[in-house]
Amino acid sequence: MDSLRLDEETRMYFTGGATAVLYGWRESTIDVDVKLVPERDSALHVVQEVKERLQINVELASPVDFIPVSESWESRSPFIRQVGRTFFHHFDLYAQALAKVERGHRQDTEDVRAMLRTGLVDTKHLLSYFEDIEPRLYRYPAIDPAAFREKVIAYGRGS
Repeated sequence: MDSLRLDEETRMYFTGGATAVLYGWRESTIDVDVKLVPERDSALHVVQEVKERLQINVELASPVDFIPVSESWESRSPFIRQVGRTFFHHFDLYAQALAKVERGHRQDTEDVRAMLRTGLVDTKHLLSYFEDIEPRLYRYPAIDPAAFREKVIAYGRGS
């Protein structure tokens, strides 16, 4: 496994199903979504090697690919552990929740409800986070800001 160690400091942020499994509200996931910072070739080679060794699907995807996120998303990302020079985190949980709210698939809805039920996120701060990113929604033209806001508010009503 020494070949999997990086020589440079790298942060790997888990999102989606990986976060759900690690926090325990789901038993499995069909893929592992990650964001690497910085995204260097050496880290991408290690991800590819892990993917092949474990025979899992790994995708380079995170909330920032779907919605604007807080400028402080990195400091808001819960630390998991460090292995060598690699630091593992969950991607900012509020950003994950909002990306799931916006997408709105059945599994996304169940995940957001689990995040609320377990106290990982709360509706007051979820709306506040949305209001923080709302002015930058124009960068994501597929998103209808009013409909997105209504979905977020609906979670506050327990929908």
